[in-house]
Amino acid sequence: MPVLNNIFYFVITIGILVFVHELGHFLAAKFFGMRVDRFSIGFPPRAFGRIIGETDYCVSWIPIGGYVKIAGMIDESFDTDFANQEPQPWEFRSKPIWQRMIVISAGVIMNILLAVAIFWGIIYTQGKVARPVTEIGHVTLESPAAKAGLQTGDKILAINGHGVNRWEEIESVIYAETLGQDLTIDLNRGPESITLFMRRSDLPDIADERFGILPAGVVPVVSGVESGKPAEQIGLKTGDTVKTVNGVAMTFASLPETIKKFARKEIVLGWKRGERLFESKVTPTEEGRLGIALEGVYTGPIERLKYSFFAAFPEGVKEVWLASGFFVNNIYQLVAGRVSFTKSIGGPIKIAQIATRSAESGFLTFLGFVALLSMSLALLNILPFPALDGGHLVFLAYEGIFRREIPHKVKIAIQQVGVFLLLVFMAFVLYNDIATF
Repeated sequence: MPVLNNIFYFVITIGILVFVHELGHFLAAKFFGMRVDRFSIGFPPRAFGRIIGETDYCVSWIPIGGYVKIAGMIDESFDTDFANQEPQPWEFRSKPIWQRMIVISAGVIMNILLAVAIFWGIIYTQGKVARPVTEIGHVTLESPAAKAGLQTGDKILAINGHGVNRWEEIESVIYAETLGQDLTIDLNRGPESITLFMRRSDLPDIADERFGILPAGVVPVVSGVESGKPAEQIGLKTGDTVKTVNGVAMTFASLPETIKKFARKEIVLGWKRGERLFESKVTPTEEGRLGIALEGVYTGPIERLKYSFFAAFPEGVKEVWLASGFFVNNIYQLVAGRVSFTKSIGGPIKIAQIATRSAESGFLTFLGFVALLSMSLALLNILPFPALDGGHLVFLAYEGIFRREIPHKVKIAIQQVGVFLLLVFMAFVLYNDIATF
């Protein structure tokens, strides 16, 4: 049954995204008077479908996307029968370059609009959860925030003149509203008012999450326990919240430093599991470790923000902007070799698993996943790679600059290489999915 669920939600998810993407090409082509010969979900060969008017609406066997076959255009079907005939008014090749560029870009635009619409709807219907706190509860050592002079206990008042009252506003101002600008941070440190300056070049990328600060109210929660280490011996488990060391309350910032200070010295550790409290004597290793991995979990005040129909729109756009940053940064990290390729790339199986989990968490959660995947599909398609929309745009850019079209045989060869490489890539990610299943 789980396998059937995975298949069902994969088909639903990919079906929605591919349909919306290809619908963009289709509508734009029709708007500019181009004849559309085929609207296909999946790549050839054709599986089944129905011809309505001049268009064959069908499903094809290779499930790695879809395509719209426009008369007079070299695409994934590799059809060049039209090349030996005079251009016709309804053909792609007879239209101005700017119209052809719009038709090629329309799929990406539709995916972006879908993501904006979904986030807009989610934010309008359920609002957003915010943390009404601007006090810093933790500053990571050697982080950009630490190097800029931020300290635990600082209360941020404004960034580049933008007043902030919630932690989400701090993140939004840093990564969206002041993008490309250096930062001037106004804050209170005890009774003092301080202004700190930070160069934009010293900030991490939008998806790096290494600015180095966490809000007050973040507690240390165990995210992993090493076998054979002191933590395992006293019964600590993943999900436990560490509360005290020798009776002194701990925060996410103070716990690692405190444990390290008591290297090879017995301490009394207190922790919470659900509603139960535990306490045990334990001796950290000579390196000052208990053998646990920690994550900071926010337990401070929560505020639910409600938005009107129109006020929710810019918030939806902001979510799409942030999601785009995550995707672009992930691509950059892959190219730079900073993250594992096999761990960062997901294929049909991973998409199916995540789609199923998100659907089980609720309809809106599933829609949120579809929106994120829609943005990924849009940005992936705009890459200047043969057989993708970005590759077609490169052909058109060349034609616009040099005033001549790339020979059909060359286009076909480039397209064939692109499709072959895409199939090899899909085979690899499918193998990777199976290997890590």
